[in-house]
Amino acid sequence: MPKLIKLTGDTAQWADDVFTHVGDDDALPEGDVILSLARFQAEGEILLSNSRRVGVRVEADQEVEALAYDLPRLSVVALAFPKYRDGRAYTSARLLRERLGFTGEVRAVGDVLQEQAGFMVRCGFDAFEPADGATPEVWTKAAHRYRHVYQRAADNRQVAFEERAS
Repeated sequence: MPKLIKLTGDTAQWADDVFTHVGDDDALPEGDVILSLARFQAEGEILLSNSRRVGVRVEADQEVEALAYDLPRLSVVALAFPKYRDGRAYTSARLLRERLGFTGEVRAVGDVLQEQAGFMVRCGFDAFEPADGATPEVWTKAAHRYRHVYQRAADNRQVAFEERAS
């Protein structure tokens, strides 16, 4: 079972993962599940009506806009990083938070490394399954490594030129 780190305010901490990642050919277990986008599109309506929490795993080459209608009923959107250098999930996270108004958990899964923490937090991620064995203490430090930011992002931090003006 992957270890889960959740960001609460400015602090990262271990969290119990109550969701079960379910493959496309696996039987559905009891409880809360995270499904692939394809399986969700095929079976999601039934699962959501069973009063269980449902999450969807979106691969890097898939569009999160496909979930726009269902987002208010989803608990988690897990965005996959197939390789640490593939940045498409950052764009998906920003779209979820800023354009689609998703307020649930945005989780980073796959090749997730502590060096990415600051960028992930800025884009709207709030839960992480680290592939490098990072601890919450290390993750907190990495997420807040830089005091100043130079672009607006989903985290709504004040940008450097606004700081200097005030």
